[in-house]
Amino acid sequence: MYDFLVYIFRKSGKLFRKKEKGMKYEVVDIKIAHSVQATLTIYAHEDYPEVYGERNRPMIVICPGGGYEHVSPREGEAIALQFMTTGAHAAVLHYDVAGQGAEFPQHLLELAVSVAYVRKHASEYHIDADKILVAGFSAGGHLAASLGCFWKEAWLEELMKQEVGATMKDYQPNGEILAYPVITSGEFAHRGSFVKIMGSEAEQGYAGLSATELEEKLSLENQVTSDFPQTFMWHTFEDGAVPLENSLFFAEALRKAGVNFEYHVFPHGGHGYALATKETAMKEGKEINDQCAQWIDLFKSWMKYNVYDI
Repeated sequence: MYDFLVYIFRKSGKLFRKKEKGMKYEVVDIKIAHSVQATLTIYAHEDYPEVYGERNRPMIVICPGGGYEHVSPREGEAIALQFMTTGAHAAVLHYDVAGQGAEFPQHLLELAVSVAYVRKHASEYHIDADKILVAGFSAGGHLAASLGCFWKEAWLEELMKQEVGATMKDYQPNGEILAYPVITSGEFAHRGSFVKIMGSEAEQGYAGLSATELEEKLSLENQVTSDFPQTFMWHTFEDGAVPLENSLFFAEALRKAGVNFEYHVFPHGGHGYALATKETAMKEGKEINDQCAQWIDLFKSWMKYNVYDI
């Protein structure tokens, strides 16, 4: 067994967890080298074995967007609560960002540790350890897809062994949900995301890679293999911040690698729509789009037929 450098927040000396019957809510502090304030907020269904019998559910770990500069609250809790209506548990990763000194591979390690943590505690939360998915929005999509691309690579496993004693099977994702994801570092890049994720490495490079080689490695359409997990993905044709080519290139890469995926492109709508409803819209309301809001029902259907049918 491996020991995680993970701590539970406490209030007045007591474990910060709802004890009454209902949804369980817990905040876990993710502590690895160089972490500043990374946390994992877990939303778990209460187990009622006397009613349903033993029921282990999928877990979806969510990575909100924010250009690796901040973590968007609009793509966190509201998304988690919708995901829970599929019968899955959900968790939101508040990963460290550029202003806290985070640069590659810090964010990726925090996500990998989060996946390993919920897998290690699967029996406690009644999680199906073979159905742990990661979801990402915008730059959070780049983070989620990075784990899908790199989970089986030796360099990441070596770092994870050093940090928490985990092996690749501990943090392997079993599915991906990608919403308007940042993918490519090429012509259609969201340049700001790559500036923030690389930080000082934009000049120095990383682990023997030159800056140019690192940027190419972070262009995820070139990193997909048959080991990438099954995927649900959506985008808008009119996205002016993260061009549609990001997800188009990725869909093509998934197809070439033989990875099962479902992909939706909505003809209208901008970037960062989250649920595309009033619930997650900013005060101006421009992120409300009834057509884009269909994505959550399409996702629920994908979950039912590919992951878990409650």
